[in-house]
Amino acid sequence: MNRTNRSFLMEWWRSIDRVMLAIFGTLILAGLILSLAASPSAAARLGGTDPFYFFIRHLFFVIMGVSGALFLSMFSPINARRLAVLALLGAIIIMFALNFIGHEVKGATRWIKIGSFSLQPSEFAKPGFVVFAAWMFAQRKKDPAFPGIAFVFAIYLLLVLMLLRQPDFGQSFLVTLCFGAIFFFAGLSLGWMMFLGCVSIIGALTAYFSLPHVQSRISRFLNPEGSDTYQTDKALEAISNGGLLGRGPGEGRIKEQLPDAHTDFIFAVAVEEFGFLISLILIALLAALVTQAFRKALRLNDHFAQLAVAGLATMIGMQTIINLAVNLNMVPPKGMTLPFISYGGSSMLALCFTMGLILAFTRKRPGAYGFGANR
Repeated sequence: MNRTNRSFLMEWWRSIDRVMLAIFGTLILAGLILSLAASPSAAARLGGTDPFYFFIRHLFFVIMGVSGALFLSMFSPINARRLAVLALLGAIIIMFALNFIGHEVKGATRWIKIGSFSLQPSEFAKPGFVVFAAWMFAQRKKDPAFPGIAFVFAIYLLLVLMLLRQPDFGQSFLVTLCFGAIFFFAGLSLGWMMFLGCVSIIGALTAYFSLPHVQSRISRFLNPEGSDTYQTDKALEAISNGGLLGRGPGEGRIKEQLPDAHTDFIFAVAVEEFGFLISLILIALLAALVTQAFRKALRLNDHFAQLAVAGLATMIGMQTIINLAVNLNMVPPKGMTLPFISYGGSSMLALCFTMGLILAFTRKRPGAYGFGANR
């Protein structure tokens, strides 16, 4: 920690936001603990001989994701932006190719198979699109004649159309929320905000009346009588069983009956085994991560970095809210993971990619922050 040490790693350590880094590491550790609790029952339901099959895979993706996030955090803002835009372009190309090489799971073609690993390109399209939108809006602020809004709308519509075709209504909803948030942060006119709102409403109505699976999912949520609500019912039962202090690590029983206990419904497992208090701390950590990112964004001098960090933080925050709402049966199931906690290779890698971008954009560099705002 000697200040005379001017090595690359020491300069990185001095410039990185260590509060966000600590929260990120704590969430990753919490995810490993919960994966260890939920994985054996998931493996048993699938007839696996190794009870820690999913935990080992989760650990592998964590190591890859965290290593990638730390490496990306060393990038300059320009290079981090370039990598994010390349990720967006790559995701769009692969999403186009899903029509020919896609792997279908439960009626949805969202993945490509790479050996034993399934890659979901839409997970990487989200942070890439947020950074791209921030870049376009920042360029438009510098030059009002620059057609940044048109470019962003074109990519947004392309992404949503490809997501709905898979079909993946949950991801398209999250992309729309992030797009609207960046619009708001960029300070664009009320007219543009109303236009985006109208497009979203028209898109939602079109999806409801033209896509049977969307209509079926919403109808089951609004009229649960006689519908298959097994997973949400079991999740609510697990949450009610947990009480204040939980049943104890490994003592949960609903996870043995809940098919997605290690993925979408891992929060229910957390409440049943560790109780409401520990689960509240988990939510507080996710909220603290988003809050700290916004706090740093407000102090940045570069308009692009401000928008990118705020947009990426919004993405993490909204994904957290959607996952918790599904667990509490407040919204229809979306197939969306709890950030940094749930099992899921593509999701973990993409969220770590998102975290790496936030850390890269918020590093303390000469001129990055206003006077007295480097803390």
